[in-house]
Amino acid sequence: MEKMPPVEKIYEAWSAVADGRVTIDDAARKATVVSSDRTREYTVSWSDDGSVYNSNDNATYWRGYAGYPVIAVMMMQGRLPLDRLEAERYADVNWKKINTEYHNNYSAALVEIEAVRDIDTRLITEAADRVMARLSELPVTVRRGPLRPPR
Repeated sequence: MEKMPPVEKIYEAWSAVADGRVTIDDAARKATVVSSDRTREYTVSWSDDGSVYNSNDNATYWRGYAGYPVIAVMMMQGRLPLDRLEAERYADVNWKKINTEYHNNYSAALVEIEAVRDIDTRLITEAADRVMARLSELPVTVRRGPLRPPR
């Protein structure tokens, strides 16, 4: 992958998976990912050979890197490592709310969540690093989807 996301997007993807907010339709090569505050739905699609992913989430659409919906879908497809125990630690996090409170300082938002939940970050960081390493190796292009991000 050419443009890497901030590592915090891995944690947001874990939340989406843990919360059951990812619905995949393999036949249509499409998935729907519901936002952490449950007010938006993002559409992720991929090419026949899995070399191109499109999404209308804000990170993918505006920033050009894989947003958490793309990462969550790739985890569910088995293309990225998924440790469900680690993911469960981030269940029911309203990332939209906390990221807004921290003015989109994703790293500060993550530190706050881990402090409140008393999460041992050493093992979690290793798991996130494994996902990032695999993501960097994947021969995948990420593009904005044909739909604009939901408001």
